[in-house]
Amino acid sequence: MPDVGEGLTEAEILKWYVQPGDTVTDGQVVCEVETAKAAVELPCPFDGVVHELRFPEGTTVDVGEVIISVNVGGDEPAAAPEAPAATPQAPAAEAAPAPVAAPAPAAEAEAEPQGRQPVLVGYGVAASSTKRRPRKQATATGAAPAALAAVQSELNGNAPAPAAPAPQARPLAKPPVRKLAKDLGVDLATVTPSGPDGIITRDDVHQAAAPAQAPAAQAQAAQAPAPAPARPEAPAAPQAPSTAAAPSAGTAAAPAPEPLAAGVRETRVPIKGVRKATAAAMVGSAFTAPHVTEFVTVDVTRTMRLVEELKGDKDMAGLRVNPLLLIAKALLVAIRRNPDVNASWDEAAQEIVLKHYVNLGIAAATPRGLIVPNIKDAHAKTLPELARALGELVATAREGRTTPAAMQGGTVTITNVGVFGVDTGTPILNPGESAILAVGAIKLQPWVHKGKVKPRHVTTLALSFDHRLVDGELGSKVLADIAAVLEQPKRLITWA
Repeated sequence: MPDVGEGLTEAEILKWYVQPGDTVTDGQVVCEVETAKAAVELPCPFDGVVHELRFPEGTTVDVGEVIISVNVGGDEPAAAPEAPAATPQAPAAEAAPAPVAAPAPAAEAEAEPQGRQPVLVGYGVAASSTKRRPRKQATATGAAPAALAAVQSELNGNAPAPAAPAPQARPLAKPPVRKLAKDLGVDLATVTPSGPDGIITRDDVHQAAAPAQAPAAQAQAAQAPAPAPARPEAPAAPQAPSTAAAPSAGTAAAPAPEPLAAGVRETRVPIKGVRKATAAAMVGSAFTAPHVTEFVTVDVTRTMRLVEELKGDKDMAGLRVNPLLLIAKALLVAIRRNPDVNASWDEAAQEIVLKHYVNLGIAAATPRGLIVPNIKDAHAKTLPELARALGELVATAREGRTTPAAMQGGTVTITNVGVFGVDTGTPILNPGESAILAVGAIKLQPWVHKGKVKPRHVTTLALSFDHRLVDGELGSKVLADIAAVLEQPKRLITWA
């Protein structure tokens, strides 16, 4: 297990992409692991044949532990004695079929949400635009170990040798698509690819799963007629109407939790990975930095109009344009007007470190937990550049591909709780940062405008800050400036 830096000491093996007997090349991805920061793919630094996988999927391994052994010998006979030695060990063969790759189709299909899900930064992208490098030829080389094992078994007079399945070429698919196939119980080897260079897409997996889902649902209904009346309660749980009332939140509802078996009163979930790191960071932040939170409710009707105008602007074509983009820009303008808020506290040196750059963190809710990647040097980006960076951040977070480096070095953060229909909150600082802005739901409310009560788009902002660095006056000025820009977005020009 390599040391990926950032002080990480362990990682969980999520998925093995190879099995004993497979031929691997230098740089080929052999497994996916999850650290306390993110999920990453590990390449093999050798050319050779996989000899042994030391740990099964789901195991947490310390950095420095050997997780895979590869026979890099140049002579083929060097690997031959290992085949008959492994033949008498029947239990060892149980690791090859990888039973975790064949989940129950009915249960897993229900767990997969349809459409895009709300995250703290908005709604997840429907498909990924990332490119995958061409894979090297694996069909011919992958058959060599099986043929060698068959010849060796025949020479030794072992009849059971044909029972070992010949390794096949691994279907081409991105990790999120592989996870989708696993959740839906679809064997990628049976899916017809429609993507470029023979890559399997999400639509391919859904089409392959569709014929199997109907019989599975019928079988479930036949086997469990009693719980059937309770099923309508699940769609009623997400509060779609209240969420739809917020223009910034959209209309998609969060996926309903899987139904529990009758009589189950408690479920224990191991604390590990991103959840473990988040818990430690939040406890450290809450009991180290003295938090102060201030609130302001603001009329953002003009900002919402500007959002609609920008969506039709040719300079913003193909980019994500939403209220969060202009809120981020408003925060950057407020920091420029009040630079002392952009700082950190160095306890060891007893110094305040003023930052002359802004790495803007965006809190993102992902399937693995809360992460806070940041946009490097956000202060120097134009509006189209900021929109592009924000879109890439959302897509990467939704796919679980955020790197540890992308989550380091943040200075201030935005958390968009309004996407869930929440009015506001008291956010906890990301460790090492000076402030965090919570954005509530944008809703039509009665508002006094030009002496008359009218329906206006209104939201509540909450700014938490480290009172060692930011006193009440400075924090109030920053929050007031953000509100002023959102109320009169022309200040993006006059104040810039």
